[in-house]
Amino acid sequence: MSKQNSEARYPLMEHYYTIQGEGYNTGKAAYFIRLGGCDVGCVWCDVKDSWDASKHPKHSVNSLLSMVEDAGAKRVVVTGGEPAMYDLEPITTLFSTKGKELFIETSGAYPISGAWDWICVSPKKFKAPLTSELKKANELKVIVFNQSDFDWALEHAKSVGPDCKLFLQPEYSVQHRVLPGIIDFVKLNPDWQISLQTHKVMQIP
Repeated sequence: MSKQNSEARYPLMEHYYTIQGEGYNTGKAAYFIRLGGCDVGCVWCDVKDSWDASKHPKHSVNSLLSMVEDAGAKRVVVTGGEPAMYDLEPITTLFSTKGKELFIETSGAYPISGAWDWICVSPKKFKAPLTSELKKANELKVIVFNQSDFDWALEHAKSVGPDCKLFLQPEYSVQHRVLPGIIDFVKLNPDWQISLQTHKVMQIP
């Protein structure tokens, strides 16, 4: 890693070793690194404290790796906020040399940097995703808040690759209202699957 890359620093909102609670990798142990900074502006966002990057202390790449190593974690999820706002190549370069499996969760609104084992793109209406980033997705995860989100999901599924896994996930605060419609949708569109926030059921981060 170059000297410049080794000195890269990122605003860190929170970090923890937990069980992946949603999407394709549900149930797997993973270390979450949540970066601060986001301009997507989802009205139902449950981590709005992440939006202002200046509120969160910056950590070096080596510092982030030490947290993961101390926990004994094999998998790392970089999320936000909107992590793709930053050049993430220094993270993926260093972490991969240590044998870490690297996942990213992004809205796709910015170009995704770095080399990832799994890319989850969760497009948001508040800042549309880039078609180029949708094509990189291993997983498309669309949050359903109202009826129009089904058409949103179908439209963006046209831009992903043929092997991309397709998920619909109810927004947690309205889960009981929207879940019946999601069930009906998946029955009619069996290429899609349902993602639930199981970490909230388990009462873990």
